[in-house]
Amino acid sequence: MYKLVIVDDEYEIRMGLCRYFPWRELGFEVVGQFADGHQVLEFCQEHHVDVILSDIKMPGIDGISLAKHMYEEKPQIKMVFISGFRDFDYARKALNYGVRDYILKPTKYEELYTVFSKIKEELDNKDHLDLADDKTEGHNYYEQVISRVKKYLVNEYRNATLEEAAKLVHLSPNYLSKLFKEQTGENFSDFLIKIRMTKAAELLGDISLKTYQVSDLVGYSNPKNFTRTFKKYYGKTPKEFRNA
Repeated sequence: MYKLVIVDDEYEIRMGLCRYFPWRELGFEVVGQFADGHQVLEFCQEHHVDVILSDIKMPGIDGISLAKHMYEEKPQIKMVFISGFRDFDYARKALNYGVRDYILKPTKYEELYTVFSKIKEELDNKDHLDLADDKTEGHNYYEQVISRVKKYLVNEYRNATLEEAAKLVHLSPNYLSKLFKEQTGENFSDFLIKIRMTKAAELLGDISLKTYQVSDLVGYSNPKNFTRTFKKYYGKTPKEFRNA
C-alpha cells in the first residue's frame, strides 16, 4: 500500500475523504490526516509518505507553501490539490511546484478515483524503473530488496505474508513474487515454508510443547494443515519425527 496523507482545515471534508473513499481498493493507506501544513511537515520528517492530498487555503502553512517545501525538500512525494477556488494563479503555482493534479470542490468521486488510479500506476511504474536501474552506490538493488524480504521472513515467519513483504519494499505482491523467484530460484511461499518447517523441527525437540502448540508457533492455526505440510517436507509426521 502506498502511504497517503490528507490535509484540510475543514473537519467534515477531511474526515469524509478519509472514511468514505475506497483508498485501500486503489492501493493507498491513509497514514495521517491533518488540519494544517505545519503538522504535515513534522509528520513527513518522521514517516514515509508517497502522496499528499491537500487543500490550498488553510491557516498557517497553506497548500502552496506546503507544495513548495515538498518540491524543494522531498520531491519524491506526489501532491494533489483540492480547492473550492477556480483561480488560475493557484493552478499556475501548483504546476510550478510539481503538483500532480488540481481537483475542485465539491470533490467528485469519479474524478478522485481517476486521478488516484493514475497516480497508483505512476508509483508502480516508478518502482519498476528503480529496480531496472539496479545499482545504487555500488550495491545491487535487486539483492537489497531480496535480502530485506528474507530478513523479514526469518524474523516474522509466524505471521509473514507476501502482501506485508511487498509493503515493506514498496512493490506490488505480484511483482515481488516474480522478482523473488528470479533472484533466488525459489517461490516466495516455498521459502517461507522452509523457514517454518526448520523452526518446527527445532521446536519439536522440546517435549514440553504439544504438536498443536508448535503448529501455532510457526504460523499454522490449523494443526491438520501443519501436519500435512510437515509430512510433505520431511516425509514424516511431527509425531514420527519426534519419536525417531
